[in-house]
Amino acid sequence: MSNLGKRVLVAAVAIPIALGVVYEGGLGLALLVAVAAVLGTRELFDLAEKTGARPLRGLGMILAALAPLSIWLLAASPGTSASGIFGAGAGALSHFPVWLLSQWPLAAALIPIVVLCGVLWKRAASDRPLSAAAVTLLGPIYCGVLPSTLLVIRYAAGPGASWGATWMVFFPLAITWLCDSFAMWGGMMIGGAKMAPSISPGKTRAGGIAGLLGGVLTAVAFVPLALAPTGRSVPLGVAAFMGLILAATAQVGDLAESLLKREAGVKDSGALIPGHGGVLDRLDSLYFVLPVATLLFLVFGVL
Repeated sequence: MSNLGKRVLVAAVAIPIALGVVYEGGLGLALLVAVAAVLGTRELFDLAEKTGARPLRGLGMILAALAPLSIWLLAASPGTSASGIFGAGAGALSHFPVWLLSQWPLAAALIPIVVLCGVLWKRAASDRPLSAAAVTLLGPIYCGVLPSTLLVIRYAAGPGASWGATWMVFFPLAITWLCDSFAMWGGMMIGGAKMAPSISPGKTRAGGIAGLLGGVLTAVAFVPLALAPTGRSVPLGVAAFMGLILAATAQVGDLAESLLKREAGVKDSGALIPGHGGVLDRLDSLYFVLPVATLLFLVFGVL
């Protein structure tokens, strides 16, 4: 089977499953994000080790798993709004201590201390402790915290099983996926000057512009097709602007991961997903897009 055929087959299976999991929400969605966070962190650590760094793999992957589960506890708390999720007044799950949820910034501030203590214990001065600490911290933030903003969108848009909340989550996802497709088609059909030849030789400026166009068209089409029927409509001008920003963000996220792979001297971050490479290869753009989408939703009062 060709690489394109594998990509289509994976998408045909994965997208309906993702729809169902996002629709149901709950702990299942948080666990799915946690698994992806652990797998992405593992791949990032693999890249780092190819450059000579030695992150604390076990600690980093545990922190990566805890990131989405912690954000889920905050985001799914009854009475917690999108803007309140990051405030001290966040509500608590009925069985979870209020004071513990409200003190999450302090708990987050302790994480660098934990990592540095681990490096102090496990790495000598000759083992590049600075790079070990930096990569151990980067993994959970990049692969755990950033994609966990999906949970913020999901629960701020509505509790329980909800198509309105589902389509809110899939708005940035669809823009990212179609941006990538338009960029690939534009690059193949038009060619021309390279966008960043030293980082990603296959990407062209024409493809980048096509990706921006694809993001705008996807956003504008998504509003009447998915958001408006569930009462989440936004003005088409706002949708177009959001599509443009998110498509540009997606391409920057893709290039950022490509830069990390270039230093490690590999084409793909892994081979877990047929036709797509590794988890980092599949989610690189979304790591950047989901936090920006959350911010845009808040700025324009969508959440």
